Amino acid sequence: MNNTKYVFVTGGVTSSLGKGIIAASLAKLVQERGFSVTIQKLDPYINIDPGTLNPYEHGECYVTDDGAETDLDLGHYERYLNIPTSQANNVTTGRIYQSVINKERKGEFLGKTVQVIPHITDEIKHRVKLLGNTGEYDIVITEIGGTIGDIESLPYVEAVRQLQWEMGQENAIVIHLTLVPYLSAAGELKTKPTQHSVKMLMQSGVSPDILVCRSEHEINDTIKRKLALFCNVKKQDVIQSLDAETIYDVPNLMFQEGLDYVVLEKLRLSTRKQPKLKAWNKFLEKHKNPISSVEIGLVGKYVELHDSYKSITEAFIHAGAANKTKVNIRWIHSEELTPENAVTMLQGLDGVLVAPGFGDRGIEGKIAAVAHVRENNIPFLGICLGMQMAVIEFARNVLGLVGANSTEMQPDVNYPVISLMEEQKGVTDKGGTMRLGAWNCQLSHDSKVYESYKEEIISERHRHRYEFNNDFKAQIEDAGMKATGINPKTGLVEIVEVPEHPWFVGVQYHPEYKSTVLNPHPLFVSFIKAALKQSKK
Repeated sequence: MNNTKYVFVTGGVTSSLGKGIIAASLAKLVQERGFSVTIQKLDPYINIDPGTLNPYEHGECYVTDDGAETDLDLGHYERYLNIPTSQANNVTTGRIYQSVINKERKGEFLGKTVQVIPHITDEIKHRVKLLGNTGEYDIVITEIGGTIGDIESLPYVEAVRQLQWEMGQENAIVIHLTLVPYLSAAGELKTKPTQHSVKMLMQSGVSPDILVCRSEHEINDTIKRKLALFCNVKKQDVIQSLDAETIYDVPNLMFQEGLDYVVLEKLRLSTRKQPKLKAWNKFLEKHKNPISSVEIGLVGKYVELHDSYKSITEAFIHAGAANKTKVNIRWIHSEELTPENAVTMLQGLDGVLVAPGFGDRGIEGKIAAVAHVRENNIPFLGICLGMQMAVIEFARNVLGLVGANSTEMQPDVNYPVISLMEEQKGVTDKGGTMRLGAWNCQLSHDSKVYESYKEEIISERHRHRYEFNNDFKAQIEDAGMKATGINPKTGLVEIVEVPEHPWFVGVQYHPEYKSTVLNPHPLFVSFIKAALKQSKK
């Protein structure tokens, strides 16, 4: 019999309290105690997935090995747990309703009136239990997006109520993350918002088992007692979560507060094995005590919202720690960058990363950035669109193919060095129709990337529609830009390098998605190493 235990994480008072980080930290601690654990995110928006959302709306879109376009919280889950997630780890209201409506159209409900209860809630419960039913996990942690009180979250809360009732209290518990604000005028912490939030949760029939209270100030025993009394929990089940220096401190802080202990006690699981967090704390030690620093320019078109590049900034943290180096990022908006001001805007940088993106806005700025770093021997990493801009810049300025471009930006261009794959030409839908998920790539032995990976065949995640146009491959290679990574199945170019340059690498895939605390991505590690060398010149 499958006896997977379930932990639900809800949020109250306000959004952006860090449910994802709390869920990931708890998962890390129970993983360290010897339990197999995974985390899923239930998102209340009606989009099928975040794939068609503008990064300004929702931050980056994270992609899994199986090609699911998901919420950026899944990136945190993978970075903390060092295990891959999948389509089953992210469910949206859009996906739930789409599934139920498809069943209704096929007549699967035998003429019944299709309603939120039981049909939508049954579908939610089915999705929640998918990972548990595999038998791979002792514990499944489910983070429910949004804030208690939101209309769109109600079916999820109702599904949690039903699951708790069906499974029994020792098999399904609820952690409610809430805010305890400090009023400086009164000089005190206020519990009323939390009381109201818990009351709202209880009106839906769900009583929290544990309260995690976000606060800028220490929550003393008096306040914990008050919260326990008014919110129907024991005092030891009121956990404080103070602002941390880095998100990677949170597992240690939650361990000190005993979050994992009270969770395991309630689930009637063994608490004998203590979390050691040895490798984790080794990383933290290096991250907090760097012996060098570098400044990297991140050239992108969504730089106002740093969450648009969340996996990239985290990959820099991992690679920085691996090199005992602090990575300072200079955010550069590609729309503000021109060939005329490139020298000024990129001055003093030890390396430049040209970021992924879609559409023609700001691409000339990206091309100007590539030209500057290529001509001045500054370490360069181009990701996805960044790699394509490197190919376009090289075609224009080295091959002399005037006006070379991508057919994404200019469908009738004379020199389409970046173009659509044949199978993409008839595609008109935007959602989930790109080259997505993990694809293999064969590396040339005499290349920077082979030096980094130390493997001949690698697997990396993709999210794009346009490709390097092989019609121009011989011409580009003859001029000095080499294709050093090829997909063995399709012959598509995955990686370009300029061997004459100290470190110039463009990759069609997204290496940042696979960087974790315990396995910093080799490309980022090599890029920071090259930037360190540059900084000492």
